[in-house]
Amino acid sequence: MTSVDQVATLATFGSVWAVLSVGHNLADHVIGQTDHQAGSKAAPSAAEVADGVSPRRGWGGCLGHVAQYHLVMAVMLALVWAVLPLQMCWTGLAAGLAVSAVTHAFFDRRWPVRWLLEHIGSKGFVELKTAGMNGMYLTDQALHQTALLVSALLITLV
Repeated sequence: MTSVDQVATLATFGSVWAVLSVGHNLADHVIGQTDHQAGSKAAPSAAEVADGVSPRRGWGGCLGHVAQYHLVMAVMLALVWAVLPLQMCWTGLAAGLAVSAVTHAFFDRRWPVRWLLEHIGSKGFVELKTAGMNGMYLTDQALHQTALLVSALLITLV
């Protein structure tokens, strides 16, 4: 790879990462989900399933949010791609958005976030909801950002 190619790759990665980060905040908190989706996207608890609630409950809200969220992300990426000479291809874009969609839906079911915290010794952080802090929400956002880093790499390098 020549130094010009390296600079172009780095510029593309930085631009894509910035768009995905800004797009994530816009789509997750402003225009990428309805109140209904936010309130209904989580999986039922084990106790609810034991009481007869379908384990599939919440998938409608979750998938609706993921679709709306990724529409926002795709539009933002397309707008930036239209005005900047980014070195992206449709295959990389599809791969990156697919990873983002799958991981976003998985984390937003909430039980994977709870499971992770409970298994790394952070059970107290799961229940933290004081002084403006929410452990589950903060962990959810950190996991989404980590998945978006992988997505940015795929979009840039595939």
